[in-house]
Amino acid sequence: MKIFVINPGSTSTKFAIYEDETIKWKGCIQHQVEELARFEHVNEQLGYRNEAMHRLLAQEGIDEHQFDVVIARGGLLKPTPGGVYRVDDKIRHDLINAEMEHACNLGGLMADEFAANIGCPAFIADPEVVDELIPEARVSGLPGLERRSIFHALNSKAVARRYARLNNLKYEELDLIVVHLGGGISIGAHRHGEVIDVNNALDGDGPFSPERAGSLPAADLVDLCFSGRYTQREIHKLLNGKGGLTALLGINDVAEIVRRAEAEEQPYKTVLDSMLYKVACHVGARAVSLKGHVDAIILTGGIAHSTYCVDKLREWIDWIAPISVRAGEDELGALAYNAYGAMTGNLPIKVYDPEHEAVLDRI
Repeated sequence: MKIFVINPGSTSTKFAIYEDETIKWKGCIQHQVEELARFEHVNEQLGYRNEAMHRLLAQEGIDEHQFDVVIARGGLLKPTPGGVYRVDDKIRHDLINAEMEHACNLGGLMADEFAANIGCPAFIADPEVVDELIPEARVSGLPGLERRSIFHALNSKAVARRYARLNNLKYEELDLIVVHLGGGISIGAHRHGEVIDVNNALDGDGPFSPERAGSLPAADLVDLCFSGRYTQREIHKLLNGKGGLTALLGINDVAEIVRRAEAEEQPYKTVLDSMLYKVACHVGARAVSLKGHVDAIILTGGIAHSTYCVDKLREWIDWIAPISVRAGEDELGALAYNAYGAMTGNLPIKVYDPEHEAVLDRI
């Protein structure tokens, strides 16, 4: 089975070709900042990225009509359970009119256009807005400010499934805590295949990370918003993009920060250890979500390559459950796995139905 995978990011678009679950080719287009600056909104880049994709495939001598299925990274849709979704009118509409702008919104649209030209199915899988939260996890202390499920769903579910397969177990029968350590950090409680609680890793919940501020003292944040020092857009940028290690240390290069922390250089050691401590605290909270029954804690994402960071986390959390380290991320492989599973009948193909979001209105 020939699978074409599309994964758009902020300044690049990655592609891969798989035969079943074996990778045969991988390519990447780096988009110049000045080129992207021509577009006021991310969705306006669709034609530009499609043209670049077709140009790359032509240069590589790749026949576009060979593929049986196309799958792409899901976007910031309305809350929806995890799984594989066929791109349909509802998905197209909600990607085009997404509340939050991000390049990942282009994935389903690119896959849909590509697949339509060659007459094969187009899928997305486990978008960032996967929402399987239990009711107790949704409610905050103010009406209208419910907690939101936005996290690294694709990689988190993929490493959880991989852990299960390697141990001859079923993901749907395990209780896991998956910690994605990247530019953003998410800590999710996976109970029998559903992420029943997780921090909003995008804009203001959980531990701070290399680029995101995480949870903040609420009253002080309100005062900052009304101080006149920042516009609304600038505040949002402080929460996501210029917060965390970037704000505290002036850099977001975790490898360099680790090097300085290992040398006992301040403030790098204290700040890095504080970030990891807060990660550990949220792992403890997810253990509560699972009522103390945790089969394993999985550490994934780029920061999991760091022995210093992993060892520091072990000091705080290895009493909870065995720790498995799956450093880095393989979103292309995860997407191919989902496409292959859907096409072979091993994974159900779901229909996108955002109406379940209205459950919150009835609480």
